[in-house]
Amino acid sequence: MQIHYLSENNSVLNHFLGQIRNVNVQKDSMRFRRNIERIGEIMAYEISKNLAYKNVEIQTPLGIKNTTEIADDLVLCSILRAGLALHIGFLNYFDGVENGFVSASRHHPNNDSEFVILVEYQALTSLDDKTLLLVDPMLATGHSLVAVFEKLMQNSTPKEIHIAVVIAAPEGIAYAKANLPDNCHLWVGVLDSHLNEKNYIVPGLGDAGDLAYGTKL
Repeated sequence: MQIHYLSENNSVLNHFLGQIRNVNVQKDSMRFRRNIERIGEIMAYEISKNLAYKNVEIQTPLGIKNTTEIADDLVLCSILRAGLALHIGFLNYFDGVENGFVSASRHHPNNDSEFVILVEYQALTSLDDKTLLLVDPMLATGHSLVAVFEKLMQNSTPKEIHIAVVIAAPEGIAYAKANLPDNCHLWVGVLDSHLNEKNYIVPGLGDAGDLAYGTKL
């Protein structure tokens, strides 16, 4: 798996990463969603540099211009519900993509720290011979990402796979590397220190889904 760490070079991405972490800025859920969306736009731009392109001719009012456009058939899939704002950011740049949504949640059967991942909802087109863009804000343990990926691969074989996460923990990176195929590209906004005893990323930002859409039961 090829891993791309985007925050290693200073850009406006780091500015927005700082804002989504700031507890004072987080109080405004609309601003939090918008910042995640803008991070999605930046990540979409970076990923676009690795896509396939084809030569085309464009008719302008004054003549013909030779240029390029994306040749890949793209499918954008987000993990509900935290991935929705990030999905919109990608959709702003890849406006012609097909869209998919899948749910993943931690289930604690014994009401302790042990959990399993439930993947219960999936709305997705065929991925065969297409380029999959799978997005989710947080890569903590990596179990949700791998569970969703395995579910998506049951009936489809993409040509290429790009996974985008905003904040990741080393434990999640290690689990993804051990369980995802070599032809995956993992795009990471920023790599944080570690997971705490509740498997939350430290320093992280808290629960992205709750910050964007309100506390769930």
